[in-house]
Amino acid sequence: MSHSERVSAVDTTWLRMERPANPMMIVGVWILEGPVAVDKVEKQIADGHMSYRRYRQKVEYAPAGVYWRDDPNFDLARHMKRMKLPGRGGKPELERFVGDLASEPLDFNHPLWTVHIIEKYEGGAAVVFRWHHAMADGVALIGVTMTFVDGPVGESRRAGPPDEDEGWLQNLMAPVVAAINAGTQVSGSTLRTAVDLARHPLRAADLLGDGAGVTGELGYLLVMSSDSATRFKGKPNGSKRVAWCEPLKLPEVKAASRALGCSINDMLLSCVAGAMRRYLADKGDRTEGVEVRALVPIDLRQPGDVSLGNRFGILGVLLPVGIEHPLERLMTVRQRMLELKTSYEPRVSLGLFAALGYLPKVVQDQLFDLITSRSTAVMTNVPGPTEPLTVAGSTLKQSLFWVPQSGDVGMGVSIYSYAGTVQFGLITDAALTPDPEALVSRFPEEFEKYLYYALLSLPPAAQVEKSMQHGTPG
Repeated sequence: MSHSERVSAVDTTWLRMERPANPMMIVGVWILEGPVAVDKVEKQIADGHMSYRRYRQKVEYAPAGVYWRDDPNFDLARHMKRMKLPGRGGKPELERFVGDLASEPLDFNHPLWTVHIIEKYEGGAAVVFRWHHAMADGVALIGVTMTFVDGPVGESRRAGPPDEDEGWLQNLMAPVVAAINAGTQVSGSTLRTAVDLARHPLRAADLLGDGAGVTGELGYLLVMSSDSATRFKGKPNGSKRVAWCEPLKLPEVKAASRALGCSINDMLLSCVAGAMRRYLADKGDRTEGVEVRALVPIDLRQPGDVSLGNRFGILGVLLPVGIEHPLERLMTVRQRMLELKTSYEPRVSLGLFAALGYLPKVVQDQLFDLITSRSTAVMTNVPGPTEPLTVAGSTLKQSLFWVPQSGDVGMGVSIYSYAGTVQFGLITDAALTPDPEALVSRFPEEFEKYLYYALLSLPPAAQVEKSMQHGTPG
């Protein structure tokens, strides 16, 4: 019997945000070490997807709303394919292939996902996933991928918070999470406010600082100043480029952050800002005073919630790209993140996404374009499994995920921790940043600077021991 369910207001928002230059897809890459039993890998991934009804449903628009409905013509072969890369079939070819897939919208006549298994990649295999953001957010989809791996997946195989300062988010988000799970909708007054602000954005200034709670924060989101004009901003053409670097060692990242008195997130964000600065400087661009805003999704799920759908808010993090000295830049990032801990912004942005799902599309476009026009990148920092995983007996060596960019945003930065490593990945638009490999390669170089400063902060005996471990002179 055919089954259907209404698409939630938040998920409807993500459907509506589909643009020719920015398809609303989450893209993932797995790299498996050889030897690889491709038939078994394919079966495990297929079985994992088929355990969720959503992966056999397509989107249908009706006068009463938008629905997930069973696809009567569902064919697994349409969604899962095997292939080999051209030429030498190495990392450059895989990055190019992933960029091409990220540029290609999913087929709305069928369920919104695909899997490409790349055979004989560097002696093993690679798997490229695409899922529409309306199906689920990144945290939920990582949970889906855990059904593809070998053996039972327990808490020990899932990551905890990336560092000790993440606990504030749980306390901050608890009220809104409870409201969401209770089915609370955005109030009519907030919707009317959103519509009014879409027509007259400057009126939002009157709402600031008046204790209006959510409404005031909505005003802030809509009147926040634009970040700096750089070559990273502009009109994307939809041709995507993808690159990633060798992962960092998580124990070194933790040790360096402790030695320098900051969180892991602070350090990683500062590395991204430093890499952007060096890239712009190498291109001959001005860097003094440059500020780049990154939209950072924040998980709003209750512990143990692995349901599909979207449950996250957005933080607007202003990166001090113009600061040259690594330590000064790091302390600036740290101070800004501390200030965000008292912000209502993440939970209000989730309420905004829900509100947009109820509004006419033309109003939604006006509201969201206002926010994205003042930002340069979307940045995710997601903790993955802490232990190495295997798929059909083959070790999962690397794992990367990118969320889509919205509006005219042309850059996505992915930070993903897995099995004792931290992986940086970058997706860009060719019209704005045609050479992402030149940018992403600078991320680990920036971290090396912090490792150096951390080493200098250690007691003399510890410095000698550390030097011996790395085989460098004391």
